[in-house]
Amino acid sequence: MKKLEISRRKFLGTASTIAVGSVAFGLNHVYNESLYGKSKKYIVSIVRIKDGNIAKAVEEAIDLLGGIKTVTKGRNRIMLKPNLTGDSPSFTTKPVVVKTLAQLMQKAGKEVSIGEGSAAALSFNVINNEIFRTKKREILDKMQEHVFNTLGYTEMAKSLNIPLINLHSGEIVEVPLKDGYAAKSVKIHKSLTEVDLLCSVPMMKTHTLSTVTLAMKNLIGLYPGTEYYAVRSWLHDRAAEAGSPGIAYEVIDMNNAVKTGLSVIDASTAMEGNGPSDGTLVDMGLIIAGTCPLATDMVGSLLMGFELNDIPAIVLAHKSGMVPAALDDIEIRGLTIDQCKRQFVKPIIYKWTIINKFWGVKEL
Repeated sequence: MKKLEISRRKFLGTASTIAVGSVAFGLNHVYNESLYGKSKKYIVSIVRIKDGNIAKAVEEAIDLLGGIKTVTKGRNRIMLKPNLTGDSPSFTTKPVVVKTLAQLMQKAGKEVSIGEGSAAALSFNVINNEIFRTKKREILDKMQEHVFNTLGYTEMAKSLNIPLINLHSGEIVEVPLKDGYAAKSVKIHKSLTEVDLLCSVPMMKTHTLSTVTLAMKNLIGLYPGTEYYAVRSWLHDRAAEAGSPGIAYEVIDMNNAVKTGLSVIDASTAMEGNGPSDGTLVDMGLIIAGTCPLATDMVGSLLMGFELNDIPAIVLAHKSGMVPAALDDIEIRGLTIDQCKRQFVKPIIYKWTIINKFWGVKEL
């Protein structure tokens, strides 16, 4: 029992808010020639935030990719997916990053929405320092509304007249996977099948299960709680049974189920150590953007001081034939990796089969 309590403390921290988290399009199927440089490489930009002006850095990062019209060419309906794992601004995507992207897309004549399915929040599925799994829509809907309100997304979306979509509930559709790892299909909110482009906007963080949270891992928030339970513990149970290393199966399956494309990593403030919520905040002062989530994650991981083979989702992506296969296949614009690389404190890595003995076990 003592060992369990130590693991619980290290993994949960305050335990108030934490996450472990369509036609099949996949990581290799949504890019056109306009998204490549002259070298025909995937493009990733790295920009330093100057004088605290995050919005300007986001704009510069997009401009280095060719501009908003280039990265959204042929795509009119776009969903922005921030990382709102819970209701604390210390481990979630800053609203200004998402707002700036939304404004750029609106100016380009695009139809924009913001979607998320948060994992946990105090008084909803976190009670007396214990995290519960739940599929109850009444709990999930109130929790998502609370997270949007608390983090300023409701006010921001209202000011831009764009919809906020609770991806936990509503009309859910089943999407077949050609080569699914954890399952042969995934269930997602119908709105995800109706957009032309999904833009992943994560906060740069370490993670005690997946090693890092970047563009690909951020899409765990697309698994609806009404199907997979809040905190996705049921999902991770099934994936672990299939042999998922570092929750990579469920990460890659979702990335292959939706129209992933543009990725913008909020590395203004990042988290090292035992993320995704109990780590230490560091002033990274960067915005990283790319037209391919795998390429963007490869660069992001290296900026954090990790080797690519340290990240289970990247290893699995390469094993399954996804590209880019190497850093040489990526054109980096703006700053170089060496100019802004920081050695992050690595998280203590737990296997899901250890965590699921005490985390998200009981059901509300």
